[in-house]
Amino acid sequence: MFKIGNKQRLADTLHRSVMARSLHSTQSQARSWKVLKVNHVAVAVPDLEKTSFLYRDILGIKTSEPVIQPEHGVYTVFVDVGNTKIELLLPHGEKSPISSFLEKNKSGGMHHLCLEVDNIKAAMEDLKKHKIRLLSEDCKIGAHGKPVIFLHPKDCGGVLIELEEA
Repeated sequence: MFKIGNKQRLADTLHRSVMARSLHSTQSQARSWKVLKVNHVAVAVPDLEKTSFLYRDILGIKTSEPVIQPEHGVYTVFVDVGNTKIELLLPHGEKSPISSFLEKNKSGGMHHLCLEVDNIKAAMEDLKKHKIRLLSEDCKIGAHGKPVIFLHPKDCGGVLIELEEA
């Protein structure tokens, strides 16, 4: 067990380490791209109709109609919460990546976080230089009709991150 003094020293050390890396990162390079906002949080669901009903009819939030995204193997419903969206995902087809997620998480759960960027090609080049793995070599067109790319969760703190160009 840590004593109070040990906890404070650990916190101070972590703070200095984070600040040093942050300062080094901002000073050493000017990025040719930036994250603009959280575009959506995607949630895999076992029952799209039931979950849509929750958001639309019980919580009173505007929701889209279900849309099939065959190239991504999902049905999507977007829940518009004003400053961002929640994307509800249900598997479509035998090769849907959401099927394997739901096999492990029977009740569903958060699948990925989507960040909107101003220049996806520049982001991809920069991320590769920083040894962040991309799940495909090139962008695909996402549910909003814009280029998207997914980043490997093992390189992103355990979170599957989608980048979508603004």
